Amino acid sequence: MIKHIMPNLPSSHLTPANNLLTRLRQARAAFTTRNVNFAEAHALKRRGIAPRPGDLVLAEIVDLGQHPRLENHAGRRGQLYVGDEVIVAYGNRYAPDQFEAMVPAHLGACHLAAGGGVASEVLVRHARMRPATDIRPIGLIARKSGSVMNLADFALPAPAGKTDVPPVIAVVGSSMNAGKTTSAAGIIHGLTRAGFKVGAAKLTGTGSGGDLWTMRDAGAITALDFTDAGHASTYMLDPAELATITETLLGNLARPDHDIIVVEIADGLFQRETAMLLAEARVRGWFRSVIFAAGDAMSACHGAAMLADMGLPATAITGLISISPLAAREAEHVSGVPVVSLGLLRDPVQVPKLLLGEFAQGVAA
Repeated sequence: MIKHIMPNLPSSHLTPANNLLTRLRQARAAFTTRNVNFAEAHALKRRGIAPRPGDLVLAEIVDLGQHPRLENHAGRRGQLYVGDEVIVAYGNRYAPDQFEAMVPAHLGACHLAAGGGVASEVLVRHARMRPATDIRPIGLIARKSGSVMNLADFALPAPAGKTDVPPVIAVVGSSMNAGKTTSAAGIIHGLTRAGFKVGAAKLTGTGSGGDLWTMRDAGAITALDFTDAGHASTYMLDPAELATITETLLGNLARPDHDIIVVEIADGLFQRETAMLLAEARVRGWFRSVIFAAGDAMSACHGAAMLADMGLPATAITGLISISPLAAREAEHVSGVPVVSLGLLRDPVQVPKLLLGEFAQGVAA
């Protein structure tokens, strides 16, 4: 339980900080803030305002917990110490294996809910997780006009008009840790080895660079995520906001140097935003192929059936299930959908045939 204490506040609700830019440069800026132009910062706003998702905050580390490190713009996870000042963004979080957290309605003490730099108030945690790292907000970062700086102010522009997007392969899953990111990276690697120019995106989740670095390491020419569209997290967004994120990222990846786009959608099919995004995908025809990552035969079969009911039938099943021949056999027998290994996804001959069919032949020609 956190105590809702407030920092020692000055009399004004908008207090210019002495040498604020120097102070911000000395603070530890999180991954979520990597697109922010801090030259616009002029003051710390402390009173008479509640934070919104995406608002930038200068905060002090009070007590270390589950996240003792903070990921910086380059992806390095630096050790935190009590008393460190950090720059993070407010956001909600949904992670069944870690935390559920919501943006508080105050500028009092809260938590570092994700190592990529998300300030929030943790409501529940997995039994195997340590208590969240406690932070004390010092002030929201504001411009000279008094407006609070928000990640949305630094988002990539949405495409103007209809964009000719290359084929999109979507990787979805049964839950956290089902093998989605590993599978997406395998597909990217296999297609890259086959000579395709691949762009990649993480459409939903909580701000962290790990998945992006994995995609880039696998060969993606460009890798983007929802933070590039101005969100620290996608939890509790509505369908229109999720659609804007998707179309913004796909539009910015629709470039001559990308033949194919691979996207990952966080969490499982039961998760609120995943279900809403897939419903929009069916209507808007975003995805050419859908790959389903699962951990066991029952979740694989049920997930494949759910995708078929959504009008997005799985091209293949993969993930943790693929390392168990017996589980894979069960899933194939019941679902009728092939279970493919990570080795096949990385195969430059097999993966284009599996995912792209005639399109692969046309590009290769």
